[in-house]
Amino acid sequence: MPVAFGRAGAAVTPVAPAARREFREAYERLRRYFIVALQAGLAAGLAWYVASTLLKNPQPLFAPAAAVGTIAAAIGNRIRRTAELLGGVILGVLVGDLIIKVIGAGPVQTGLVVAFAISLAVVIRGSGAVMVQAGSTAVLLGTVEPNAPDLAVPRTANALVGGGVAVVVALLLLPLNPVRVVHRAAGPTLDLFAKELTATAKALAARDAGEAEAALGRLEAAEAERKQTTEIVAAAREVTALSPWRWRRRAQLRRYENAAAHLELAYTNSRNMVRRVVALLEAGEPVPPALPAAVEAFGQSLRLLHRDFLAGRPPDIARTRARDAAREAGRARAAGLGFSGTIVASQLFIVVGELLRASGMTKIEADRMAGVCEHRPDSRPDPNDR
Repeated sequence: MPVAFGRAGAAVTPVAPAARREFREAYERLRRYFIVALQAGLAAGLAWYVASTLLKNPQPLFAPAAAVGTIAAAIGNRIRRTAELLGGVILGVLVGDLIIKVIGAGPVQTGLVVAFAISLAVVIRGSGAVMVQAGSTAVLLGTVEPNAPDLAVPRTANALVGGGVAVVVALLLLPLNPVRVVHRAAGPTLDLFAKELTATAKALAARDAGEAEAALGRLEAAEAERKQTTEIVAAAREVTALSPWRWRRRAQLRRYENAAAHLELAYTNSRNMVRRVVALLEAGEPVPPALPAAVEAFGQSLRLLHRDFLAGRPPDIARTRARDAAREAGRARAAGLGFSGTIVASQLFIVVGELLRASGMTKIEADRMAGVCEHRPDSRPDPNDR
């Protein structure tokens, strides 16, 4: 590849791989959440129009703010978010109006009103969203001039308009495609885990504890990404349950929900397994060639499962590769393993079983195919896993 030169004659190196990776990750995040941005924009505009033009509200600003908050802050719980928003506002209005009528307005009174509103929200076991709305509404009422127009009713109306418009946009006017967004959310997570399992297999084969620890660090750093995937699945579930335009996707989404539940367990146990790989290498335990082969095969099966889902075909190839991983783990155990190595092999049987369940198999079928009935230990999470 030719090297470009700047004006000073210095060599300009190609774009660093890390920068290209950042760009790809940013692009994937944008693809995943662009529908949320569109929904928020449409909801904000409609909420402003309804509050200002149709209801003649003199203070319409909170309506689009409430709509955006409902859309963006609770992707998978728009109905609950709207109820919390309205409940917090009503609570703040009731407490604020009552106390201000007794003690008047001012900085000290504002502090007292906010304290009482949030305390009452805590007493009735309101969520963080309820406390925030109750407190902010109390602030608004506590800081207005005595001769200013009453903001209690407009604030409540704006909350109702904003939340209602957000729900209409998210479920009727611009509902997300549940299957597409789940594909886009799950794909990077599956690929990331597969990539780090491949890195772990290479570290095992090279007996490099540092590389294994680096892979573990990247897996732990990916926890936020995995939680976002769970959030997206929840949003897809809400849409298929409440949007008439997406009801036909219910059966297909149930398949993904089942897969997500088992992949969640596979992720947790995979992370525990990599942690044990680090311990194995640091202790200098034996590493039969079948052990890194088993870890690599399981990583490939994760990647293949996603490809099969995307193609809409039965995940036979992924299942076969997962069975290969279990077979290699059995060979590694037969060849002789130390304490941590035995745990790694055992956790491989666990994660293979979960992947097969994610592919649509029953527990009996998955156990039979993976051979985990005779090998499977207690699968409770490692107490060191965070």
